[in-house]
Amino acid sequence: MSSAETSPAQNSPEPDAEPIILRAPTVADGADLWRLAKGTGVLDTNTPYAYILWTRDFAETSVIAEIGGEPAGFISGYHKPSDPQTLFIWQVAVDSEFRGRGLAKKMLFELVSRSGASRLETTITADNQASIALFTALAREHGTELQRKPLFTEDYFPSPDETGEDHAAEDLYTVEPLQQS
Repeated sequence: MSSAETSPAQNSPEPDAEPIILRAPTVADGADLWRLAKGTGVLDTNTPYAYILWTRDFAETSVIAEIGGEPAGFISGYHKPSDPQTLFIWQVAVDSEFRGRGLAKKMLFELVSRSGASRLETTITADNQASIALFTALAREHGTELQRKPLFTEDYFPSPDETGEDHAAEDLYTVEPLQQS
């Protein structure tokens, strides 16, 4: 499927539920990605410009979900320049109004399917059980296990005096092989 096409996600939880549209984001979606990230209250929120730029340069490896014409969530990712068969997932966000519908899983499975990648990497803090469960489900779907190893310890990040916040260590999680259908 090309990035210009949309696909309604299957298996809505309720028969009357509005369809979920999953598609590659456009530049016009950049501000919505920023709002979604900010609205989570837990993601590192970058400048709106970064999200607008992201939608221009990495739309093919990212996904936005819409429900009832409203932005409901997104995943941003990219193919690693040093290993184009690896899809790195940067941020996963779902608006609080749309949580509990399996939206993150639907977006992730769609994105992995259309990426053509044979391996996925992401970083997750130890306390983010929702993300660990999400990527564990992906590994299970592909008949493998989620692998974890330390990557960025707290000392890599600027001090709380500089940023006003502590940043937890980010562990590298890997799912491989990704089985393409």
